[in-house]
Amino acid sequence: MQSASEIREAILVGETSCEAVVSAALERAKPVQERLNAFTILLDEEALAAARWIDGSGAPADAGLLHGVPIVIKDMTPTAGHPTTLGSLTTGEGITDHDAVIVQRLKAQGAIVIGKTTTPEFAFSSFTRSPRYGPTRNPWDTSRTPGGSSGGSAVAVATGVVPLGEGTDMGGSVRIPAGASGVVGFKPSLGRTPMSILPTGVDTISHFGPLASCVADAALFVAAGAGGHPADLLSQTRDFRLADTAPAPLQGLRFALSHDLGYCAVQPEVSDALQNTADELARAGAEIVEVDLPWTRAVYDEWIKHWNALLALFPTGQTPEQRAQMDPTLAACIEEGRALSALDLMRVGILRKEMSLQLGAILESCDALLCPTNAVEAPPVDAPETDYEADTEDGKFCAFDMTHPFNMLSNLPVLSLPIGLTPSGLPMGMQIVGRPYQDERLLAIAGGIEAMRGPFPAPPNFQPSPFQR
Repeated sequence: MQSASEIREAILVGETSCEAVVSAALERAKPVQERLNAFTILLDEEALAAARWIDGSGAPADAGLLHGVPIVIKDMTPTAGHPTTLGSLTTGEGITDHDAVIVQRLKAQGAIVIGKTTTPEFAFSSFTRSPRYGPTRNPWDTSRTPGGSSGGSAVAVATGVVPLGEGTDMGGSVRIPAGASGVVGFKPSLGRTPMSILPTGVDTISHFGPLASCVADAALFVAAGAGGHPADLLSQTRDFRLADTAPAPLQGLRFALSHDLGYCAVQPEVSDALQNTADELARAGAEIVEVDLPWTRAVYDEWIKHWNALLALFPTGQTPEQRAQMDPTLAACIEEGRALSALDLMRVGILRKEMSLQLGAILESCDALLCPTNAVEAPPVDAPETDYEADTEDGKFCAFDMTHPFNMLSNLPVLSLPIGLTPSGLPMGMQIVGRPYQDERLLAIAGGIEAMRGPFPAPPNFQPSPFQR
């Protein structure tokens, strides 16, 4: 796939027009929508008008980082004049009168929004399906989920509609679909991009992040959106140094390696793919150190308390009548969130502190931690989510994803990189976990690993798009 920076450069030097790029993206989106249900709305007229305006402006010396690049925005994130329904029947038409801060900043850098993408209700699930829009399907196998909750954005990138999609990540909602769909997904450190769309301005597990065709595109997204904002009291004000994200040499780096984070039941093929990647890194001159984390499924159980409490804040989940319209699992999460006490939530922080000390001791001597993104390949699109929240006979936690621990450790940047296909032909991902707030360094390390491995293939069911090499 042609990267965002390559599209930008081609437009600026006159190799193509922005209108041609956006037209191709919109045409690509239509069969993807028909087969996979990745979009809630396509914005043909508005996107083409924006493209023509950019073409009419020539090649300005101060062209933005995403000048003319088509992108998609998740249905959780407000865009002015469009439905932002949160995937729920309870939100009515959902027309919003403003762009979220992240959307304002992406547009200010020249990005063109061509559509909104599907999400489960309130982004609560690792499967992208909702009562309002139905299921979104995986481009590698339409009987499987693409993961969630940013599944629509992941599909839009994986199928070559756009090189960049916006997502939100409160428990892995960028990284889970990245791993399941074969694209790059990045959770920046807490507050790197202001989280302005929640009822509260002080949430500590929520992040905006990109679904991207490559690591460099993920870095462009963060560079475009970074900076403090009053709507997010935890947002970072320090500069994001894009030049520092160039791929790093791998020789001499020291990686901690965990196959199961201490408590997860991992599909053997996923574990093998992780080990194969670690072996490649060793051959490239990196040092690999296997580590044992003392974590248990309490990590999930405590994270879900925080998440349920946050879900209970959403204004359209407040009445029994509204909850009767919802996915029953979401309605149950809201009820559990409403029943939590302040002391219950404060106790979540006790475990977060313990986890930080435990992983922090490892990261003091290692440049990053490597572990799977998802414990298993993408499940069937209609699988009950509760099937992935059980314990195995040997006491391991049976879950779809392995991402939620790093929302508990929200100061750590984490990137999911595709590392192979299962025998079923479904993508597998590896999380690269960086040191606190060292987003640029983590992106540089991930870029070095990506360069070592080479480009990941496109789904075989989709012909290359005009943006694919």
